[in-house]
Amino acid sequence: MPNTSSAKKALRQNAKRRLLNRSQTSTLRTTVKRVRTLVESGDVAGAQEAFRVACKKLDQAAAKNLIHKNSAARTKSRMSQRIKKASGK
Repeated sequence: MPNTSSAKKALRQNAKRRLLNRSQTSTLRTTVKRVRTLVESGDVAGAQEAFRVACKKLDQAAAKNLIHKNSAARTKSRMSQRIKKASGK
């Protein structure tokens, strides 16, 4: 347990940040999963719409250092490949 007042404040701040980061990460994973499920179900048009939303969320998360920028780029690339494969292009 922290002894100094500054260490106590840091502990409180870390707890708040952890909760915020966990919720944002969970939301991000949900949007990516939505794209994958739409592709697997065969709804290419819906997947493309969800892909646009997921790309925006990934870019925002990378800008806030929630995830690494290369991780965001890799995820977007893989989703794009799946959509193109499902659409037959």
